[in-house]
Amino acid sequence: EQTSLIAARAVALIHESGLPPSVLQLLPGSGAVVGDALTRHPAVAGICFTGSTATAQRINRNMAGSLPAEAPLIAETGGLNAMIVDSTALPEQVVRDVVASAFQSAGQRCSALRMLYLQKDVADKFLEMLFGAMDELRVDDPWYLHSDVGPVIDMAAKEKIDGHCRKMEARGRLLKQLPAPESGIYVGPTVIKVDGIEDLEEEIFGPVLHIATFNAEKIDKVVDAINAKGYGLTFGLHTRVDNRVEQIVKRIKVGNIYVNRNQIGAVVGSQPFGGEGLSGTGPKAGGPWYVPRFYRSPAPAFEQGDAASIDDKSLQELIDKALKFPESLDNSAAVAKLAKALGIEPVNSSAFDMSELPGPTGETNQWSTHPRGLILCLGPNREAALRQMLVALETGNRAVVVSDGLDADIKLIHNTKLAVVVAEAAIDPTALAKLNGINAVCSQALAGQMQQYREALAQRDGELIPLINELDPQRYLMERHLCIDTTAAGGNASLIASSS
Repeated sequence: EQTSLIAARAVALIHESGLPPSVLQLLPGSGAVVGDALTRHPAVAGICFTGSTATAQRINRNMAGSLPAEAPLIAETGGLNAMIVDSTALPEQVVRDVVASAFQSAGQRCSALRMLYLQKDVADKFLEMLFGAMDELRVDDPWYLHSDVGPVIDMAAKEKIDGHCRKMEARGRLLKQLPAPESGIYVGPTVIKVDGIEDLEEEIFGPVLHIATFNAEKIDKVVDAINAKGYGLTFGLHTRVDNRVEQIVKRIKVGNIYVNRNQIGAVVGSQPFGGEGLSGTGPKAGGPWYVPRFYRSPAPAFEQGDAASIDDKSLQELIDKALKFPESLDNSAAVAKLAKALGIEPVNSSAFDMSELPGPTGETNQWSTHPRGLILCLGPNREAALRQMLVALETGNRAVVVSDGLDADIKLIHNTKLAVVVAEAAIDPTALAKLNGINAVCSQALAGQMQQYREALAQRDGELIPLINELDPQRYLMERHLCIDTTAAGGNASLIASSS
């Protein structure tokens, strides 16, 4: 609603290219009015959305109350995007990448850097260089070639950002702020000192960078703090220690990871983009799973059995028990053996993968898949529940299976020592609004039951939990992208290797 002229021009160009107006329509107007009506309309088959996490939650609730349970929602939402810089990083390169990541586009990119962690050993020198680089920036109308930082989107955004900066200045936390033109809706690039990402209550969508320092031996705690916030859109790391790259990339829960470069401007074809947790639902825009998510996949549906209901407290205890299992990404042999013992056809998990993507010389791009976490499998009958469990385990997830018809299988399954807990029971759909520790729910129940599940999941705050009604392994996995500037260590190792 804030850039309707650009939207109108883009749609006009698409229509001029030959796409019929009936296929693509633009409805300008207030999101609270037009968006609210569209996201409840029964003719809508699915929704793609880019915006705030809070708005994505409202859309999800509208859909749950009005659209079929299987209607897809692809949401790319905000982030508290962080970068870690250790003492081995090249300071000139770090300054360049921090200025671009935090202040380009006036910090109005969902991928923009919000929280910078500097190793204490190099923090003072780096800040001196950063402040010098900031002094070279010009805040002005983008029409002028000398302008480096333009305006924010509207007056409401300016007032919110200015209010945050004033609050931090009153606390003695404001380290630097560039002057901005008095007329218009400009905010000067700003640096604020904080103790860590836990001090940030929400994303400040503008040219504001928060900085904290850390001791070298505490770097793992920094990663834990970033993960604990629940956002997972972009992350930057500057280091020349290969082992550190490997260790942090394994632990950070973020959709797009950038090493020794800026963390903005994902390139189509090389860097599929999208977050996880509070930062999005997936699949990644520009990735191999994006277009297939728009397909309608027929899935069988089954009657609910007559198993006794499990109370919410006991169900949560099953989940807590499953969460104690260690993550395991190499379950194939054990899962295949279990499938055979249960008399269930083995699962094909070919989607669990890693691949190299094209990119310029001096840069590597990797697309990979990772388990969602804990999958709650609700059957509703034996075969459906066991198939859901096998897909969840094969793709490296933990599983809690609650369904009818499982009593005879419980001992066999638990004896495998796989990351699964099983109970023969039925759940109260409203429990899904309150359970902790689940990352997806899978069920192939009839439409009425599925609608109750979807409505309960939509009542949750925080991460949007998907309701899966199919056995496609893609739905049980998340995508991540890793981009590394290979020249930062002093040369491109792949070129050296090829020449030798």
